[in-house]
Amino acid sequence: MCGICGYIGKKRITEEALSAMNDSMTHRGPNDAGTARFEAAEGVQVLLAHRRLSINDLSPQGHQPMTSADGGLVIVFNGEIYNFRELRSELPDYPYRSSCDTEVILAAYRKWGEDCFDHLRGMFALAIYDREERKLVFARDRIGKKPFYYWLDGTELAFASELKPILLCPGFTGCIRRDVMARFLFQQYINAPETIFENVYKLEPGMRMTLRLGGGPAEKRLMKTRYWSVPEVYHRMAADPIRDYAEAKRRLSEALTAATRERMVADVPLGSFLSGGYDSSLISAIAQRISLQEGGQPLRTFSIGFEEKQYDESGYAREVARHLGTDHTELCIGENEMFGLVDSIPAYFDEPFADSSQIPTMLVSMLARREVTVALSGDGGDEFYCGYNIYDNVRQAQLLDGIGALAHAVGQLPAGGGRKLESRYPFRVRVVAANRNRETKTQFGAGSYVEHAIRMVQAPEGSGGPSAGGMLPVNYPVESRYGVRNWQIRRMLLDMEYYLPGDILCKVDRASMKYSLETRCPILDQEVMELSFRIPHAFKCRRGEKKAILKDLSYDYIPRALLDRPKRGFGVPLDKWLRGPLRERLEAYCDRDFLARQGLFDSDYTARLMAGYLAKGDGGPATGANYSKLAWSFFVFQQWYEKYMG
Repeated sequence: MCGICGYIGKKRITEEALSAMNDSMTHRGPNDAGTARFEAAEGVQVLLAHRRLSINDLSPQGHQPMTSADGGLVIVFNGEIYNFRELRSELPDYPYRSSCDTEVILAAYRKWGEDCFDHLRGMFALAIYDREERKLVFARDRIGKKPFYYWLDGTELAFASELKPILLCPGFTGCIRRDVMARFLFQQYINAPETIFENVYKLEPGMRMTLRLGGGPAEKRLMKTRYWSVPEVYHRMAADPIRDYAEAKRRLSEALTAATRERMVADVPLGSFLSGGYDSSLISAIAQRISLQEGGQPLRTFSIGFEEKQYDESGYAREVARHLGTDHTELCIGENEMFGLVDSIPAYFDEPFADSSQIPTMLVSMLARREVTVALSGDGGDEFYCGYNIYDNVRQAQLLDGIGALAHAVGQLPAGGGRKLESRYPFRVRVVAANRNRETKTQFGAGSYVEHAIRMVQAPEGSGGPSAGGMLPVNYPVESRYGVRNWQIRRMLLDMEYYLPGDILCKVDRASMKYSLETRCPILDQEVMELSFRIPHAFKCRRGEKKAILKDLSYDYIPRALLDRPKRGFGVPLDKWLRGPLRERLEAYCDRDFLARQGLFDSDYTARLMAGYLAKGDGGPATGANYSKLAWSFFVFQQWYEKYMG
């Protein structure tokens, strides 16, 4: 796990400036740093830089930027290639000088060119400078575990694992993209390829990109190619389903075991996050069995507890750890310790990011890093095996939609009317059913968040200026694009393609890298993901029970009584914070005069909305409603703006 950055263009960037860009990511790679400078034709410079977190091959031979044995290729690479030993055996003619996976990528590129990414299994974001072909090749892993940002500035391009090096790149001005702000406010993250800045983009998961050196605008010399995509692979694999439940479960067990074993290869201490839920418990159980079978020590597991009982699930993790026999470490956190991390959010999430579970994720990463350098996680189980609570709503909404006019009637029930129907169909389901033709589904499951967010960033009425959020912005993901009749599957595919990389994996990457901790996700192994598409949906959601086959597999390791309970997830007391210790700052952020000077929000509407929220029912558009997530998104944006733009 590392940090990479670079620049391709004619600016004469000094060694000091390049080192400053690189060192802004020291937390991603505290063990080593390297830079390389190449003079290409026509005055173009290729600058590459790398920060190293040593995991495999701790020797100096793993130093980056790494040059191929023949000197024709140079690579900077962030991530892990789990099948690098198999690839090395398959590519024996390359003159290896190290035992690390980075050099295997160079050997694979020498053999297969840009098609080499089809052969890599793992998590990665990388840049390869092909000096012979006068081009740079960039790539990101299939599901987006590792980040990759790039800035296009006329004839030049800069790239990095985070935005910080790009912000430090000479000539960067940092103009905010107003058209993504509404989506951020209700969604709490920004979808790839957009970022918060104009002309700065995220490379999408499963994408490779080639920049040919030469004259003319960089964007005209840039070609993007998708080598793996969620919808294409889903349709291809789902066409060949595993129809026998026992066979599907056996295949899933074998694939997860193999993926976990590969992710336990490290030359540094390794452990596992353990929340006590199905996914982390299953991965920890598999890893513990592998470690003991191979004569190793008990797996180290880590969980955090909270003094506030409504957020604390540490007891469940403790019971699972005791049953498995892991070497378990637990830390009980008070609200003040959680709150103390609020001000560090912009420093490590360097574009606005408002999933509040980032805070407990930072805390469990901090705990694990005290003892290990690599941690296994259960990320991906909800998206690939139908785990989120909103999938219940989506399923029920489709049932309502199937009875046509009744579905619409249920959605239009007046207050106090149709009590029998209201008691049978939850409010949120009625909202989805009534709006079944509108592609504005969010993780909140309510259109009002979307409407308020759009109005917050509209230009004031009568100003004559353009509306920044008068419509859903470009690249808004919709479920109908997947061509699947089952609404749950459509929503799961949407979450795999956007929510998982944009929110969950971004959160885990930034929170863990804050403490120089590498996280690995066996459920997101390529073979496990592709196998999941062959497992019929009825095995995942069985008579309304979500994650059925994954639960059954978990019960082979852990008693049902230790796992079966309602899903909760990490939480923080947003209302208490925003109306308590953060209230004064929130009020300053939504002051009409401040907003008018800032010029990004409709000052009148935003001030009234936030005032209504803070008053808990005393005037304003939010009267009587709890918009804590929307208020938190607004707070996080302003906190980010204060650090980077103020």
